[in-house]
Amino acid sequence: MTEQSSTDPSPRRAAARAVGLTKTYGTGDATVTALDGVDVELYAGEFTAVMGPSGSGKSTLMHCCAALDSVTSGSVFVGDTELSRLGDKELTRLRRDEIGFVFQSFNLVPTLTAEENILLPLSIAGRRPDPAWYDLVIDTVGLRDRLTHRPNELSGGQQQRVAVARALASRPSIVFADEPTGNLDSRSGAEVLTLLRRSVDEFGQTVVMVTHDPVAAAFTDRVLFLADGRVVDEVRHPDRETVLDRMTRMDARQLDAVAADGTPD
Repeated sequence: MTEQSSTDPSPRRAAARAVGLTKTYGTGDATVTALDGVDVELYAGEFTAVMGPSGSGKSTLMHCCAALDSVTSGSVFVGDTELSRLGDKELTRLRRDEIGFVFQSFNLVPTLTAEENILLPLSIAGRRPDPAWYDLVIDTVGLRDRLTHRPNELSGGQQQRVAVARALASRPSIVFADEPTGNLDSRSGAEVLTLLRRSVDEFGQTVVMVTHDPVAAAFTDRVLFLADGRVVDEVRHPDRETVLDRMTRMDARQLDAVAADGTPD
């Protein structure tokens, strides 16, 4: 990973971090190493993108840090809480209270209105939203005139904005977004990315986004690049051209490795 620039804020607090994180699937000759001893800090109050080729481990890293998947070895912390020390009920409580999720497929309940979908995690927890915060979130996502509509009455961009509002409604410590613009056109995608950017800049939210899109990555403060289950590079204050250049170099190294192994195309 590249060294921290002298212009970067320091010290930074980690909203989540991984130490020696290894994740494998299968056994024996069928073992696949998805993450290979990853050390990474996801800083509070920042918008971080995680990028890499298909199979690089980026989604696995997010799932482990978001308490959606267990680790084979190493440790994952959300704040100061080590996830491996928590039981099932404590993990459920942490996911509900401390972590927000935004997925590519929106994951809205089709029979509920937009407002009911936004409030669903709080309702399950038996909690009411903070009125001032809820109003701020609704106005920020621009959905006040759509709250009584069901998902099939909303555009894809509006559905994803509902999902973002749902993730923010409980004021989580960190929001994980898995390809949040993958099912959207470029205009709707830009609206959602702008919304995530505003949640960081105006609310002090922490957002971690898995993406393959250099345009999306250019909205973030920092990009982590994974290859073969390891963090191999980092860019702060990215722009589209810088991200494209790093991705092109990674693709070239991957092709060289295949050629060196003599593996056929």
